[in-house]
Amino acid sequence: MQNSEVFILAIESSCDDTAAAVLHNDKVLSNVVANQLIHNQYGGVVPELASRAHQQNIVPVIDAALHKANVQKDQLTAIAFTQGPGLMGSLLVGSSFSKSLSLALKIPLIAVNHMHAHILAHFIDEEGFDKPEFPFLALTISGGHTQIVKVNGFFDMEIIGETTDDAVGEAFDKSAKILGLPYPGGPLIDKYAQLGNPKAFAFTKPKVPGLDFSFSGLKTAILYFIQKKKLENPHFIEENLNDICASIQYTIIEILMDKLKLAVKETGITQIAIGGGVSANSGIRSRLKETEGKYGWKTFIPKFEYTTDNAAMIGIVGYQKYLSSRFETSAVVSKARIQF
Repeated sequence: MQNSEVFILAIESSCDDTAAAVLHNDKVLSNVVANQLIHNQYGGVVPELASRAHQQNIVPVIDAALHKANVQKDQLTAIAFTQGPGLMGSLLVGSSFSKSLSLALKIPLIAVNHMHAHILAHFIDEEGFDKPEFPFLALTISGGHTQIVKVNGFFDMEIIGETTDDAVGEAFDKSAKILGLPYPGGPLIDKYAQLGNPKAFAFTKPKVPGLDFSFSGLKTAILYFIQKKKLENPHFIEENLNDICASIQYTIIEILMDKLKLAVKETGITQIAIGGGVSANSGIRSRLKETEGKYGWKTFIPKFEYTTDNAAMIGIVGYQKYLSSRFETSAVVSKARIQF
């Protein structure tokens, strides 16, 4: 289906951010996100509180997105929403609203896989950012996922490596918790790491065959290391925080880069794109950029606002699905776990 004036309203509610965006074809007109600060006091996302907050936020967020884009509801061509994966209660808020609005406006409904969206965010028309060419390798790194994906086309993707236990984002956040840092701790580790020596403390990298990852052993090693050092010196963390964070971040980046290098070797593909919340990490971004000169890779790093959960990435998948008439009926169901 071809239409030069496609306006997509996209809705993202997979976890604790309520987001809405309006796209004109592949260009973002607005991208509004309401964060839920209530979870900070609990040290992690509380699913019931998240779904309640989505119910409170979804109408004002969508209204703000339409207003900022200067687009009226009757101009919309289709509604795209996150079908999964995510927290079931959160997903249901977004899907229920999307179904109702598409029925009321009599326009197509488009379901989007959240992880596909992290990858295809690179195809948003953004000044100063190149788009990868197929095929390319995507490293999707977030609080719940760590994957290497071979991307042959918009709807032709194959996971060739993934975590066997914990995701990289969890490794960052749990390490931060061990250090007594508040939630979310990943960005704080990145902040302090920039001031420390990445080789001050050595952590063993897990030995996992092939292109798969494992982070549970690393988390345990960090816990035992900190416990031992605190017995020797109760002020160890305060006196060495920057170096500890730098060493943890360095180890995690080494794990990711080792697997990426192996993936390039096995596939022969040298175009690499990253996506997901952890791709906002400055150390990962700079290390990936270094590979262009070191290994001759072509790397694609998304605009910062498209790394964490946002609706613009849902909208770009919605636009591509609209062009090939991949629509859903109101019978479509949200899925906490969804086939990639």
